[in-house]
This record gives sequence, C-alpha cells and structure tokens, in this order.
Amino acid sequence: MGTLDWIVLGLFCLGLVGIIIWVTRRKSETTTDYFLAGRDATWLAIGSSIFASNIGSEHLVGLAGAGASSGMAMAHWEMHGWIILILGWFFVPFYSRSGVFTMPEFLEKRYTKGSRSVLSIISLVSYIFTKVAVTVYAGGIVFKQVFGIESMFGVDFFWISAVGLVVLTGIYTTVGGMKAILWTSVLQAPVLLIGSLAVLVLGLIKLGGWSEMMEICRAVPVNADGDTMTQLIRSANDPEYPWTGVILGSAIIGFWYWCTDQFIVQRVLSGRNQKESRRGAILGASFKLTPVFIFLIPGMIAYALNYKGIITLPNSDSAFSVLVKELLPIGFKGLVVGGILAALMSSLASLFNSSATLFTVDFYEKFKPKASERELVRVGRIATVVVVVLGVLWIPVMKGLGKVLYAYLQDVQSLLAPGIAAVFLLGIASKWTTPKAGFIGLLTGFILGMTRLAFKVFGAGMSHDSIFYTLFLKLNWLHYEILLFFLVIILMVVVSAFTEKADPAAIRGLYVGSATAEEKAVTRASWTNLDLVLSGLVIAVIVAFYAYFW
Repeated sequence: MGTLDWIVLGLFCLGLVGIIIWVTRRKSETTTDYFLAGRDATWLAIGSSIFASNIGSEHLVGLAGAGASSGMAMAHWEMHGWIILILGWFFVPFYSRSGVFTMPEFLEKRYTKGSRSVLSIISLVSYIFTKVAVTVYAGGIVFKQVFGIESMFGVDFFWISAVGLVVLTGIYTTVGGMKAILWTSVLQAPVLLIGSLAVLVLGLIKLGGWSEMMEICRAVPVNADGDTMTQLIRSANDPEYPWTGVILGSAIIGFWYWCTDQFIVQRVLSGRNQKESRRGAILGASFKLTPVFIFLIPGMIAYALNYKGIITLPNSDSAFSVLVKELLPIGFKGLVVGGILAALMSSLASLFNSSATLFTVDFYEKFKPKASERELVRVGRIATVVVVVLGVLWIPVMKGLGKVLYAYLQDVQSLLAPGIAAVFLLGIASKWTTPKAGFIGLLTGFILGMTRLAFKVFGAGMSHDSIFYTLFLKLNWLHYEILLFFLVIILMVVVSAFTEKADPAAIRGLYVGSATAEEKAVTRASWTNLDLVLSGLVIAVIVAFYAYFW
C-alpha cells in the first residue's frame, strides 16, 4: 500500500467514525432502538444493509475462490434476487402485522413456545458454524495476503488481523446498535461496489478482455461429462453441482436465508412501514445481482491470469486478494481495501446484533421478564461475545474439512435450511398445519442435518459399506438437502392430520388469507406500479443471465 492508498483508507474510516458518532448522539436506550433501530429505517438504509450484511468475507474470499476453482457453479446462489423480492412482496406483510422482534418469536405465535426455542438454538448454532467462523477466518486470510505481513510480535498475522477485526466491529456495534449498522451500510455498500468493480475492470484489461476469459475457462472440464467452468447448468452426474440438485437445492437455502433468517429479516423488521421495508427489499434484490460480476467472475479472471502466467495463484481462496495486490494502481488499492473492510465489518456487525437479539429476546427475557431495558441490552452484548468466541474456536475444524470456503458455507447451510424452510412455508401457507407439526418438523430437520455434519467432521475413516455412510454421507449434498426438505414436509402433513389444530383466532394474520380487509388495504396502499416495474427488471436480468450461461 502506498501513501495515497493509506489516505483513501483513512478517509473511509473517518467517514465511518462520523456516521457512528452521529448515530450514538441520538440516544438508543430501549430494546426497540438497539435491536430494530426504533422501527424507523428507510428503504435506502434497509436495502444497503441487506446487501452489505450479505456481502461478507465468504464472498471476498469464498465466492472468488469458487469462481477460480469451479467457475459458474456457485452463481445459482448469487442469482437469488427473486427470493429477496418474495421477502418484500410476500413475507413483509406477515412480519409487519405480527409486530415481532425475531423470527423465533414469529414461530411462537404461529406454532408453540418450543418451536421458538428450537429455532433460536438453530440460529445461534448456524452463526457459530457459518457466519462467525467464515467471516473471521476469511478476514484473517484477506488482510494477511493484502498487507503481505506474515507475523507480528511473534504471532501469525492471520490471528492478529482476524481478532482485530472482531474487536473493531464489536466496539461500534455495541455502542450504536442496529442504527449504526444500517447507516454505516449506506457508506459501505457503494465503497464495496466501486472497489470491487475496479478489480473486475482492471482484471479484464490485464487479461485481454471478456472473450479471452471465456475462451480459457470454456476449455477447462469440470466433470467426466465434459461440462466446463463457464456452464451454469451441469450434468446430473456432476459429483458436486448436478442440475438435479442445484436448482431446487440452492432455492431452499435461499428461501431460508433471505425470508426466514434473523440475520437478514431483521433489516426489514426495522422499516418504519411496509412501503419502506418492501422498497428496501427491492433495492437489496437489485444489489444482489452484482456479486457474480464483482466476485465470482474476478475469480475466473484470476484463474485465467494464473493460466497465462501473469499472476501466481497459490490457492483458489486467495484469488481476490491476489488480484488486489497485483493489479490495482496506487489509490485504487486503498479504496478496495476499504471495500473489503466494509464488507467484513458490516457482515460481522449484523451478526453481532442478530445474535444479541436472539439470545436476549428469545431466552433471557423469557427467563427474566421483569428485566429492565438497560439490562437486556447489556445481556445481548455479553451473548455476542460468547458466540464470537465459539465461532473462533470452530475455525480449526472448518479448515480441516478441506473445502473451498464458499462451498463449505453452502454445505453447512444446506443442512440447516430444509427444516426451517419447510416449517415457515407450511405455517404461512395453511392454517391446517398444527402447532405440534411445526415443532416436530423443526426438530427433525435440525437433528438429521446435524447428524450428517457430525459424520462429515468426525467420520473420516468410516467404511463405505456402513449403514451410517449409506444413510448420511453417500448422497450428494444437494440431493440430501432436497430429500430432507420433502421428508420434513411429509412428516408435518402426517402429524397435522393427527394432532390438534391451532385456534384460527390466535393465528389470525399469520397465514395466507387471514388478514382483515383493513390490513389488506394497508398492504395494497404500500406499493405502486413503480415497485412492480423495478421488481420485473430484477427478474428480467436473472432470466437473461441464465440464458447466457446455460
């Protein structure tokens, strides 16, 4: 990094500090202020936060690494703007009417208190296994490679940068709460986009253009059937990404993540009304069209540059940071490092706040209902520290699985998503889904998912003739996910046929067709034809993308 790079990075950091000071001067003394920004967020803050929270180190390191190792295979997960539109158009009215703080709280209203507790536990476990571990691990990798420092004070710089990132982000999240997260995202999102676009453009120029990248990557077979890195839809015999699994499998993960996970949904819950929340989701869906171009394709560019001998790529997950280090001119490097810092901090900050919200609202407040607002906020901060420590301890296990980072992330999420997605889908779709069915479906999906993860981590020497290998490891990860999803749905339908139905009055407004005429009028008044047109444009871009890379 040159002097100009440090100046650019310093200006970015000063901008963040200014926003945080502005936010913290506006007192956040209640849980509504701290966890949901006073439910007064606008569409710009919501949409920017959805994007900045999602674009973490798993994209900077993992998605670029996936592009360098397998090409377009992971692009399905990045074309989920249409699912964010489902969040805005379909789920926002339900969540708005329920008035909940958390997704587990929504399940309690629709099903039982037990369902709420189970989902809270699942969510916290998922944050430890995926978001904390992946973000901290990848952050350490990026800064070690970009700054070129191996060690400091006798300690591997990986751990210094990773822990430093956690502490820095934790400070402003703890002080400013959800408002700090939302408004810093307004600065972080454009910096991230501009910096990443610079990597894309300069990488293509250095390589010799788009056609050169496509020609090199099109010549690289990825399976025995002759599919190449540039193909989005691959043979049913592909060992990792068969089309029979990737289409529905990625959608199940996407539905869980974008429509039911506290980490994302908390942003639309912060909206001042349905109009702002929906438009924030539309903006987030628009932003979601970019990661393929600013992260995955740069990974393919890195592969092609390495193939031509222009750069040296030590491993797939180093693709993005090597491009930053080798290709960017003075000034741009500082901007891109600022974008990297923005992505890591925003993702971690959102995680911290979501973890605090889940533990405080779904556990501590139930245990101690008379706790003061100040005490609840303090407990949430302590819970965040515990989640982060556990996530850091999981990093060595995660590294031992030997997968490209983004593939690891989606693999673990494929084991968490099916049960949750099925329970939310059936709960909102029909009033006939019973409380016990929701609880049993959620628990079954989680147990079967974690059983496979346990065998993957601890069953390395298991015989392929073993019944446990056949049941839990033999099946392709996407096929296992789809099977688990439909297994939970069938189980819930059967249980619902033999257990007591919920009182329709108690769950009014929480399932399709139960809203009052007044509530329907409020929802109808919250959107215009412009919202429809913008949503249609998002879908049109997705269709065009699939047509080009088919």
